Amino acid sequence: MRNLTYFIACSIDGFIGDPEGDASAMVSLVDAEFFDFLKTEYPETLPTAGRRPLGIDDLPNKKFDTIVQGRRSYDLALKEGVTSPYAHLRQYVASHTLGESPDPDVEIISDDLVGRVRALKAEDSAYGVYLCGGAELAGALVDEIDELVIKTYPIVQGSGMPMFAAGFSITPFTLESHRAFGNGTLVRTYRRQR
Repeated sequence: MRNLTYFIACSIDGFIGDPEGDASAMVSLVDAEFFDFLKTEYPETLPTAGRRPLGIDDLPNKKFDTIVQGRRSYDLALKEGVTSPYAHLRQYVASHTLGESPDPDVEIISDDLVGRVRALKAEDSAYGVYLCGGAELAGALVDEIDELVIKTYPIVQGSGMPMFAAGFSITPFTLESHRAFGNGTLVRTYRRQR
């Protein structure tokens, strides 16, 4: 069984974007040290369109071979005319409204999201599944998440999109590691207690 990892950026107060989900305020905090960490430890989490101009398109995947993202996350790429934002991964988009995929390399999951993710996790692979936002998707899959990798940026938003949009429930995780960066960013990795 492979892991489903929610790899997410958030503010100190736990928001992953503004009320509409825009996280551009966090992107501006990615400095050279933190970018080096991302390309060394999690290169596959960088979108293909960003990898190519930076000359890192040939970096091999380290942790994931599959991505599951929500409609809002996918819409960010579509607005830029990019239909396959993670061409170096198998791509799935959870959406009840998108209908047909605009790209043959992107599969739409329109029903039985939990069942589909369980099937992905059951596949034989040395790599895990990358859960890439947003709050509703993470809330729907909270019981399937095995690992959290939380990139906390040194900002307070006051309000916005939470990490999880779900009903109240206590879900215990154990801190496995943490790393602080010079720009004030903290990356924490938690493992779900099962």
